[in-house]
Amino acid sequence: MNIRRLFERHYPSLVWYLHGRLGDHDLAEDLAQEAFVRLLDKPLRAPDAWLYVVAGNLARDARRSEGRRARHLSIASAHERVAAAADPAPGADAAMCTAEEAALVRDTLAMLPERDAALLVMRADDVSYREIAAAIGVAPTSIGPLLARAQQRFIRALGSRAERGRNDARASG
Repeated sequence: MNIRRLFERHYPSLVWYLHGRLGDHDLAEDLAQEAFVRLLDKPLRAPDAWLYVVAGNLARDARRSEGRRARHLSIASAHERVAAAADPAPGADAAMCTAEEAALVRDTLAMLPERDAALLVMRADDVSYREIAAAIGVAPTSIGPLLARAQQRFIRALGSRAERGRNDARASG
C-alpha cells in the first residue's frame, strides 16, 4: 500500500465529506489528517473504505465533544448571569436581600444536575425552546417536560435547603 498515492487520491474527497458533516473546513482537514495517521498503523486490504469509516467516527466524536463543550460553556455563562443578577439596589437592606436571593438561587442551581440548571437558566433568559433544544442536544418537543421536571427538582432542592436551615436554627437555639 502506497500511503502517498492513497493520500493524494482520497484526501480532498475525505475533507469534502467531513466538511459536509461538520460545516468546519479546518476541523475537516484536521480529522482527515488524523484518519491517515491512524491508517499508518493498520495494514488493511481495503484502506479506502476504512478511511471513510474512521473519518465518520472522528466526525461523530468531534460533534459530540463540541456539544458537550457548548453545554458546559452555556452552563458556565448561565451561572455567571445568575451571579451578575445580584445587582446592588440603592438601599443596603435591598442590596443584601438581592445578594442573598441570588446566592440562594445560585447554590440551589449548583445542587441540580448540569442539564437541569442549564435548562432553568436559559428559560429564565427567555431562550426559545428550539434554541434550548439545540444547546442541550434534544428534540424541541422534549423541552417542555424536561423544564417541568427541572423546575420540580429546583423546588425540592430549595425546600430541602430551607428545611436544613430550620433544623440548623433549632439546633443552635
